[in-house]
This record gives sequence, C-alpha cells and structure tokens, in this order.
Amino acid sequence: MEDIAAKKFREWTEGLDPVESRISVFRHIRDIPYAIVAELRDPYTGPSGMLKLCKGSCVPKHFLLGKMFGHLGIPFKYVSYLFNWDDPAIKYPGEIRSLVRSMPLSAHLACKAEIEGKLVLVDTTWDLKLAKLGYPVNKDWDGFSDTQNAVTPIKEILHETLDDRIKYSSLLRASYTEEDMVVYGKLAEKLNAWLDTARL
Repeated sequence: MEDIAAKKFREWTEGLDPVESRISVFRHIRDIPYAIVAELRDPYTGPSGMLKLCKGSCVPKHFLLGKMFGHLGIPFKYVSYLFNWDDPAIKYPGEIRSLVRSMPLSAHLACKAEIEGKLVLVDTTWDLKLAKLGYPVNKDWDGFSDTQNAVTPIKEILHETLDDRIKYSSLLRASYTEEDMVVYGKLAEKLNAWLDTARL
C-alpha cells in the first residue's frame, strides 16, 4: 500500500513545474490545522500520522516538509528556534495567557531550503484561519524568499542532520521539570480547543 505521505506528495505536485511544486507543498502543509499532538513528534511516523489526523504542530509539519523537499531534490536543513510562548501579539484568552507565562523556553522547528544558492526560511506552522488571532500566518510564498518565522526567535540552531535535531530536542526536553511538563500538557489541551473554536 502506498504511504499516505507519498500519495499526498504525488497529488500535490502532479503536473507542476519545480517552483509550482514547492509552493504547492508549502501551501498544503500550512493548511493542515495547527494542534499540539505529542505522539506526532517522531520524525519517522509523525508526518504520516499528522496526515491521517489532519492536524499537527510545527514539528510534524516541518518533518513532512523536509521529506517532500527531499523528493523535490531541494537541499535543506532543519532549524530550531528557541522562543517564549508568551507572545503579546497573540490574542490568548486569560487562562491560556496564564499557562504560556508559566512555560519554559521551547524549540520551534522550521526548515531552511537551499534555493538559488542561499538558505531560505520556509515556515508552514500556522494555518490561514489563525491570522485573526494575531498569529504571523504565511499567506503566500513565492518559492524563493524567506517566509515569516512563526515565532519571535531568541536563538537559532541550524542542524546539520536529522539526528542533530533529534538529539537537540531530547536534551531540551530532558531539561524540563515535572511541573513544566504538567503545564505543557494543560496548554496543549486548552490551546487546541481554543484554536478549534476560533476556526469555526
């Protein structure tokens, strides 16, 4: 049976030229509704799981984007950005604002693609309907220029390999306290419900 990611790649790029193909892949992944789903963090099973669930966070979205860039013959690197969840531009309701204020620094995942000899930031994190909540949604991408970063970055970590990203993420998560993980679990539940309601 054809893997769902391979099937989607074929559907999203069939009959398109190289530039149109990368833009199409970008748009389709961006349009997957953002949601924090812990079991989708695995780089090997997360992308297909996200496509089946039709929701996912920056992690499975960019693991899928990287996989599709590979199929398109586009060299790329995974890149992590340390960030603070408590972004004043986002219109969090009171309970979620309290939770994000308690969150430790986290690592956002995106991709940098080598296009015409330069590394270009390609960030598919926020789906279109989240723009009204203050999220920096990438409504268009020309296939050549940097997109907006989904977060306000504190530090950029460019990973040479997938294994480097896996190790980095594991070390960061190991630094979280039990209390941090409890807050993260509550945030995932409340944030996902709020975003689902906002999309209606």
